[in-house]
Amino acid sequence: MKRFNTAVVCSPEKHYMVDISEKADRILEQYIRPGYYFAINRGRQYGKTTMLSMLARKLRDSFYCLRISFEGGEEMFDSNYAFVVGIKDLIERQLELEHVPADLIGKWGRQIDTEGSLRKLGDRITELCRDSDIVLMIDEVDRASDNQMMLRFLGLLRDKYIRREEGRDDTFHSVILVGVYDVKNLKLKIRPEETHRYNSPWNVAVDFEEDLSFSSEEIAGMLADYETDYHTGMDIRVISRLIYEYTSGYPVLVSGICQRLEKNVVGMKAFTGRTEAWTAEGVAEAVKIIEHTKTPLFEDMIKQISDYPQLNDVLRRILFEGESIPFNAYDDALNLAKMFDYIKCENGRVAVSNRIFEVVLYDYFLSEYRTDNATNRDAELNKSQFIKDGRLDMESLLCKFAEHYTYVYSDNDQRFIEKYARKIFLMYLKPVINGTGNYYIEAQTRDEKRTDIIVDYLGKQYLIETKIWYGPKYNEDGEKQLCGYLEQLNLDKGYLLTFSFLKNKKPGVQETAVDGKILWEITV
Repeated sequence: MKRFNTAVVCSPEKHYMVDISEKADRILEQYIRPGYYFAINRGRQYGKTTMLSMLARKLRDSFYCLRISFEGGEEMFDSNYAFVVGIKDLIERQLELEHVPADLIGKWGRQIDTEGSLRKLGDRITELCRDSDIVLMIDEVDRASDNQMMLRFLGLLRDKYIRREEGRDDTFHSVILVGVYDVKNLKLKIRPEETHRYNSPWNVAVDFEEDLSFSSEEIAGMLADYETDYHTGMDIRVISRLIYEYTSGYPVLVSGICQRLEKNVVGMKAFTGRTEAWTAEGVAEAVKIIEHTKTPLFEDMIKQISDYPQLNDVLRRILFEGESIPFNAYDDALNLAKMFDYIKCENGRVAVSNRIFEVVLYDYFLSEYRTDNATNRDAELNKSQFIKDGRLDMESLLCKFAEHYTYVYSDNDQRFIEKYARKIFLMYLKPVINGTGNYYIEAQTRDEKRTDIIVDYLGKQYLIETKIWYGPKYNEDGEKQLCGYLEQLNLDKGYLLTFSFLKNKKPGVQETAVDGKILWEITV
C-alpha cells in the first residue's frame, strides 16, 4: 500500500501525492525545451526535489539529464581546485547513470590540473555538449551561494550561455538551479564585508513563474487515490477544501495533515477508525498535532526570524498590529519573507502565507512573554472555571479576561493598548485551550482596527472579534460584518471584545440580537 510522505522526495509508485505531471509538462515545454536557464526558488520542503525527480523522468526521452546536489558537499568549497574537481566528479557519476557514450565519459573524466582549472572546466563542458543535448540540474544550490567560487562557476555558465546564443560556444541546453535563496539575491546571504563584491552571476536566467503550491482540486485528486484504497466515506470536496484553507497549498503541510490523520488521529478515542478520522474534526486534530510538533520546517523558520531582525519585525507588525503593508520587492525584509514563503501577496498587500504558519508564529512570539507573565498566570489559575463538562465556556473566559485587563492594563496609555490589545487577549486565551483546542486568525477580516479570532475546541467553534472603539457607526458596521461571518461559519452566536479609551466608557457585558444572530459584547 502507498503511504503519505513528508520526507524529501515523493514517488508516485510509493506515495499518495498530488499529481504534478501537468506542472512538470509546462515547465518542460515553457522553460527547458526552449533552452532557458532558470532558478526554482521556494521555501523549505516546498516540493522542489520532487519536481526535479518528475522532470528528470520526463527529460530522459529527449535529453541527458545531469542532476547533482550540493547537499553534504562542504569539502568541495575548501579551494578553487577542490570545487572544480568536485563538480567534475558529480557530473561524471551522473553521466554514467545516464548511459552517455563511454568515449564522452572518458573525455570528461580526465584529470584536471591545478592551473587554470575553472577555464579548463569550461572547455570540458564545451567538449561534452558539442554533440549532445544535456540539461544540468543543481539542487540545494543555496548551500554554496555565499561561496565566491560558486559565484565564479555561475559566471562561467552565464558567459557560455551568452556565447552559445551568439553561435560561438557549446554548453548545457538548459540549467536549473534549485534552492530556497534566489541566486539574484545573494547579497542577502554573502557576509557583509563581501557585499561590495556582489553582482548578479545569473542575469541570463528567465523568471520562473510556475506555481508549485497545491490547489484544492489537486489535493482532492490525491485524496481520491487514497479513498480508492480505504473507502473511508470522506467527503473529498469538503476535506480537500479544508486542508487547503489551513495550508494555502504549501506541499509539505498538505501531506503532513494527511500523514498525521493516518498515523496519529486514526485510533484516538474520538476517532476510532478512518471513517471518523477523515472528517473536519479529524483534520483540525491533525493540524493541532502539526502545530505543536517540532519539525525541520518550523525550526528553520524560527532560525531565520532570529538571524534576520528585520524579518522578525515585519512579521510581528502583520500579526499583532494588523498593519496593512504593501508589497515592495525592493524591501529586504519583505523580500526575505516572500523568498522563504512566509508571506504571500494579496491584492498588493502582504499576509502570512497560511494558517499553520500563522499559529506557529503567534505561539513563538507569545512564548517570549509567558515566563513570569501576569496574564498567562491568571489564565492558568482560572482555567478550570472555563471548562465545564468538557466544553469551553467562552462567556466566563471573556468576563474573567475583562477583570484581569482592568486590573493590570487599564492605566496603560492608548498607543500601547492599540498596538498590543490582541496580543494581550491571545496571551490569556492560549494557556486555556492549549493541548485541547486551537485557534487561528481570519486573514480576510484582520486589519489595524479589528481582528476575528476563530477558536476550535473539541469540535465546537467560537468566533471572537477584537476591536478598538472608534465610535458608534464603526461599531454598528462591525456588528453587521461579524453577523455575516457567523453566517458563513454556520454559527448562531459571536463575541465582540472592544477596547475603549473613552473617559465615560461603560465597561461590562451586553447581549444583543443583530440580523438573527446573538452577539455577546464585552467592553473594557
